[in-house]
Amino acid sequence: MLILTLLSQHPTIRFGALKKEIDGISQKVLTQTLRHLERDGLIKRQVYDEMPLRVEYALTPLAKSLAPIINQFKQWTEKNMTEVISCNDKYDQHKNS
Repeated sequence: MLILTLLSQHPTIRFGALKKEIDGISQKVLTQTLRHLERDGLIKRQVYDEMPLRVEYALTPLAKSLAPIINQFKQWTEKNMTEVISCNDKYDQHKNS
């Protein structure tokens, strides 16, 4: 979801920029996730024959049709994150008692 959200904010984005934006993601996990999204038809990968090699990612029309739903989920998450964290804390305290 985070990758799709980032791609919805940029027409194209390079691998390095995605990695910088997603705190704590490893190169391996990002690569695997991008491959899965490409396989699902949600992103397209464009390789430019340059030195150094340049690769950019963009949303496909299929993913663009999903963008409004992702944005609604993002807004819900931002609005309710404090409550979710509070529920996590209460649950953890109960499990550890």
